[in-house]
Amino acid sequence: MHGPMTVATFMATVLGHPEHGYYINRDPLGMEGDFITAPEVSQMFGELIGLWCVAGWQQMGCPDAVRLIEMGPGRGTLMADALRAMATVPACRAALDVHMVETSPTLRAMQRKALSEVSVIWHDSLAEVPDGPLLLVTNELYDVLPIHQFIRTLNGWRERLVDAESRGDGFRFVLADRPTSALSLLPDTLDGAPLNSVAEMSAAAIALTDEIARRVATQGGLALIVDYASDQGPLGDTFQAVRRHGHHHVLDDPGAADLSAKVDFTTVARVAEEAGAAAHGPVNQGDFLLALGIEARAATLVEGANASQREDIETALGRLIGAGEMGSLFKALAIAPRNAPVPAGFEAAL
Repeated sequence: MHGPMTVATFMATVLGHPEHGYYINRDPLGMEGDFITAPEVSQMFGELIGLWCVAGWQQMGCPDAVRLIEMGPGRGTLMADALRAMATVPACRAALDVHMVETSPTLRAMQRKALSEVSVIWHDSLAEVPDGPLLLVTNELYDVLPIHQFIRTLNGWRERLVDAESRGDGFRFVLADRPTSALSLLPDTLDGAPLNSVAEMSAAAIALTDEIARRVATQGGLALIVDYASDQGPLGDTFQAVRRHGHHHVLDDPGAADLSAKVDFTTVARVAEEAGAAAHGPVNQGDFLLALGIEARAATLVEGANASQREDIETALGRLIGAGEMGSLFKALAIAPRNAPVPAGFEAAL
C-alpha cells in the first residue's frame, strides 16, 4: 500500500504474521513437513547438547540455580533428549529451571506434549526470562531471523526491496533508488566489493546476539548457537525458500514455504565480543559433535540394535557429522564470559 518493503520486513511478515505466518499455524518439521532438523535426525544430537550443558555447568562451578533456555525449540525434541542426558548428573539436573522461548502456538502445544513430565516456563522473548546464570541453546533459529539484502551498484550499495508486480498478482525484487537507513549495517570491509555483489545483514541477529552476550557477560553462563552457515561472511545471496524438502521461489505463495538465509557467524562473533563476552568458534558441526563423543554414543546405541536400527543409526551419524552433509553445512559457536574456560567442543578452535 505504501510502496516497496525491505526483504527483512517481507521475511518477518511471511514467517511471523500472527494469523497467516508460516511458523504460527503449522508444524513445518519432519518428513511430512518442509524440512528436518538435527534433533529430528537422531536422539544423539540432543543428548550431546545436554552433556555439553553439563560440562558448562561444571565449568561455571556447579551453581545451585541456572536458567536452561532454548530459543526456537521446534517440537521440543532437542530439550527432551538433552534433559534425559543431563539427568545422568542429578545435581546438575536439580539446579536447572527450564525456559522455552517460542512464539508459535502450534509448536508450543507440541513442546508441551514432548515435555509433559517436565516443569517448563514459556516466553515470547528472551527478555521475559528471569535474570540469573544461564545455559542457552539455539539450533536453527538464526537462519530464520530477518535479513536485509544489498546490491553493489555504480552508485554504491543499494538495498534490495520487495514490491508488488504491476498487475498486482505477485511480488518482485526492486532496488531502492536512494540510500536507506539499513546501509549502516554494512561493514566498511565491503566498500571494495565487486559490482553486482550481494550482501546480507541481519539487524535481528545482531540485536539478539548482543542481548545474549550481555547477559552471559554480566550474569554468567554459556550460550550455544548451531546453524546453517555462510563461508563468505556477509557476501552472497543465500536467501532461500524450502517447501516439502525442495527449493521454492522466495517470493511465490508467501506463507506456504520456509524462508531462511545462511548465518554470518563472523558478524555474530564480532557482536558478542563487542558486547563484552568471548566468542568461541565457529567450528563445523561435525567437528563439534565428534569432540563431544558422538561416535562413542553411536557405538553404544548400535550394541542393542537390530540390523535395521543399526543402519538407521549409522545413516543418522553420517548425516550429522559428514562432509557435505550437516557436518560441514552447519557450524557451532559458543558465547562465554571473558576469561572463562573454553567450552567443551571448541578446544580445537584455539
